[in-house]
Amino acid sequence: MYGQNTYKFTKVMHQENPEARNKLSKGHAMDLTTSVFEKLPDIFINEVEDKTNYIKIIGRENNKRVYKYIKRKYVIDHENLNKYKVLLPKSNGSGAIGEVLSTPLIGEPLIGHTQTFISIGAFDKKIEAENVMKYIKTKFARTLLGVLKITQDNPPAKWKYVPLQDFTSNSDIDWTKSIHEIDEQLYRKYNLSKDEIEFIETKVKEMN
Repeated sequence: MYGQNTYKFTKVMHQENPEARNKLSKGHAMDLTTSVFEKLPDIFINEVEDKTNYIKIIGRENNKRVYKYIKRKYVIDHENLNKYKVLLPKSNGSGAIGEVLSTPLIGEPLIGHTQTFISIGAFDKKIEAENVMKYIKTKFARTLLGVLKITQDNPPAKWKYVPLQDFTSNSDIDWTKSIHEIDEQLYRKYNLSKDEIEFIETKVKEMN
C-alpha cells in the first residue's frame, strides 16, 4: 500500500515555476496536497491536446473527484504510476466496524493521486487490480480493517491486520466468483468459527 504522501513534485517543477512555492503551505512545497488543484491551477490543467508528456492526477476540487493533467517531468517517478492500482480515499466513514468503503476505483497507468487518496498495488494486469477491488469489498477484509480503523482516517497502517493475498490467476482464492462467494472462501482459508462468521455476516453491510 502507498500512503497519501507518496506522490511528490520534482525540483524541476519549482525551477520552472518559482512562484509555486509561495502558494503552497510551509513545509509542503514538494507535496501534492489535498488543495493543490486550487493552489496551482496553472500547473494542473483540465485538458491538453498532446498528452505525450503529461500524466493525470486524481484529487478533489469543489468537493468532487476530478482528474487534472500535469507535465510528467513535474512529478517524481513512483512505483505504481505506470501500473494498475486501486485508489481509495484517505478519509472514509466514521470508523464503524466493517463499514462500506467510499467508492474505490481502478487507477490506470499514468494516473497518480493527491493526498486525498491512498493507493494499493502496482500491477501489470488490470485484472489483478480488479481482484484487489473485490477483496477490499469483502466483509472479511473490511472487518479486519475495522480492528485498527476507529476513526474516518484511513492510512495504510490501519490495514495491518488485513492479510495480503495473491491476486493472480495462481491464487488459492478464485477471484472470478462473486464477493459473497469470495468471503466464503476466505472464511474457510482462515478457519473462522461459526460464531465469527455469523458476527461478520450480521454486522457488516455488503458491498457490490
